[in-house]
Amino acid sequence: MTDQQKEVLEAKVAAREVLRRLDEVERTLRGARNWGFFDLFSNRSFLSSLVKFGKINKAEDQLRQVQAALRRLQKELGDINLSVRESLNIGSFQAFLDIAFDNIISDWLTQSRIHESLREVAYVKREVQQVLTRLEEMEREL
Repeated sequence: MTDQQKEVLEAKVAAREVLRRLDEVERTLRGARNWGFFDLFSNRSFLSSLVKFGKINKAEDQLRQVQAALRRLQKELGDINLSVRESLNIGSFQAFLDIAFDNIISDWLTQSRIHESLREVAYVKREVQQVLTRLEEMEREL
């Protein structure tokens, strides 16, 4: 195996790891979104707010892992002349305000932020999938 083939293989492994971690974030955010819908339309919104923000906090932790995986991918790409975004922001959620002043407006704003975060995750996933596709093409050419 040549050095170039090894670099491409390592980059593919790193890209797949990023995609796996992005899938985890996406699942967690979808859970937060679902609890957010429940929060909007239920009388037990304090409990649903707590569950929702527990999921948001989990997504933020997972996001830190995604960012580390993206940095590893960028490093692995090195001389291959490909790149990906190194940062992804989940947005600043105002958990305290949503719980303390729980009303339809704060719940709706939180839902909007969750949807924005899901769009951002989808965008980064597409970008990493394109990099992975390019790496597979490079591998076939070697």
